Amino acid sequence: MENLFQEIVSFIRSIYNQPDGCIPLHAPVFDGNEKKYLEECIDSTYVSSVGKYVDRFEEEMAEYTGAKKAVACVNGTSALHLALRLVGVEPGSEVLTQPLTFIATANAISYCGAKPVFLDVDMDTLGLSPIALRTWLEESTIKRINKSSNQPETINKTSSRPISACVPMHTFGHPCRINEIVEICREYNIPVVEDAAESVGSFYNDQHTGTFGEVGILSFNGNKVITSGGGGMMLFKDEALAIKAKHLTTQAKVQHPWEFMHDALGYNYRMPNINAALGLAQLEQLPKLLESKRKIAETYQDFFLNIHKARGQRANIQCVKEPDNSSSNYWLNCLIFPDKKHRDSFLQYTNDKGVMTRPAWRLMNELEMYANAQGDLQINARTIAERLVNIPSSSC
Repeated sequence: MENLFQEIVSFIRSIYNQPDGCIPLHAPVFDGNEKKYLEECIDSTYVSSVGKYVDRFEEEMAEYTGAKKAVACVNGTSALHLALRLVGVEPGSEVLTQPLTFIATANAISYCGAKPVFLDVDMDTLGLSPIALRTWLEESTIKRINKSSNQPETINKTSSRPISACVPMHTFGHPCRINEIVEICREYNIPVVEDAAESVGSFYNDQHTGTFGEVGILSFNGNKVITSGGGGMMLFKDEALAIKAKHLTTQAKVQHPWEFMHDALGYNYRMPNINAALGLAQLEQLPKLLESKRKIAETYQDFFLNIHKARGQRANIQCVKEPDNSSSNYWLNCLIFPDKKHRDSFLQYTNDKGVMTRPAWRLMNELEMYANAQGDLQINARTIAERLVNIPSSSC
């Protein structure tokens, strides 16, 4: 296999025209108005949570995604935490999600005092499986009327806890079957919060990810398709809920010329103006970045298809392609190896040669803090976790 791995490394280096040195997994590209907007922001002295760039970034991201309103946050995790609170996730409740995800998804649930329930993913989307979701709900829950609120709710038969939300994640930028998930959750009176942290620029049935559920969240961390250095965003179709969200991100401070008045438990979650300036300049570059990333993905797909034709089963390495009815941002290109042994050998070889590759995350319920979480068998998630590798995916 070493000859094959060497051929792959040489090909990756040719894509990025970098014959030696380290090739990162995903690096930001700053060739637009980034410096201009940052300088304007610094000159204005409004570099913290007040300034025109925060408003502009929210307005233009809402327009791009088709959301009614967008509210910027300091990072994607804080956006997810607040989104869960906004839809009613409370201590002692449970939230359905997937085990194949970044830990922020599970941690945000825990910040609310809720318990995650991990359900399997689909092999083609890498995201929460509607079949697994419906199966678990049919077998493990009951519907009833809450005596206090007189509202319908869904209860876990094993734990007797209410299911307060569902958080599907669009893994590595590939849209999951979000319309089916939303429909199933509607039947069970479960609000959906979309973790679209990795999928800015991804669409399902021509609708941007993060706009299907009650709230969706995006991330603009330094390794994402576009970055604000650190930052996140909540997407809303309910304007009143967005106004409430913006209020809570600013410590629930009531507007007053000089008094410090607060009317709720709020958070210091507002995105600084200087980060929004960077994010706005990046958003202007998004169409060009997406075009570049799609070309890179297609180049990888052609290469591995040709490798497979030339070497047969000895080179049975599959590229993950965008699912049906989807347009993926191809944030990170993914390879699926025939088994864990070959996957681990590839990881060792590529990283030794200065080409950064990474496995998928450790499944959430294999981590100590979530080892006792409830869930299903997660057959697909375990297969993916053992065989998947992310390869360099920066825009050129």
